[in-house]
Amino acid sequence: MSKDKHVSETPATHLLRQAAVPFSEHPYEYVEHGGALEAARQLGLHPHQVAKTLIMEDENARPLVVVMHGDCEVSTKNLARQTGAKRISPCSPETAQKHSGYQVGGTSPFATRKRMPVWIEATLLDFGVMYVNGGRRGYLIGIAPSVVMKVLGAKPVEASLPKS
Repeated sequence: MSKDKHVSETPATHLLRQAAVPFSEHPYEYVEHGGALEAARQLGLHPHQVAKTLIMEDENARPLVVVMHGDCEVSTKNLARQTGAKRISPCSPETAQKHSGYQVGGTSPFATRKRMPVWIEATLLDFGVMYVNGGRRGYLIGIAPSVVMKVLGAKPVEASLPKS
């Protein structure tokens, strides 16, 4: 990691540095509604290796974090079944921001304002490195999926659907 690529600290990177977790930094030009696919395109990464962080909620409005491939959608039915919920749906952007403490488009699964269970798409664990938001729009971090599991106490889930 070169010094000129360093992005100022976020709650996510602060937590990872405190825990002595190795990660790489990958700033890019944020594009409104570009998402993980735009980040992957700009950084020359495979979109399946770039994860998006989604804040969702169950039927009782209990929030949860879902880390999913950037080129896939979440099957909320499969997710609900595997997490023991009756129903899961995405939070509104305002609610997601309130739970995570991050601006939508810059949501990291690390150091969220509210402690939430984290579910990670199982096939992301197949990569040596995955790329996930570092806590700010236009900023990904490269990190080992096994480390994500350990630091977040994440549980694997099989809930990916090809993007329609």
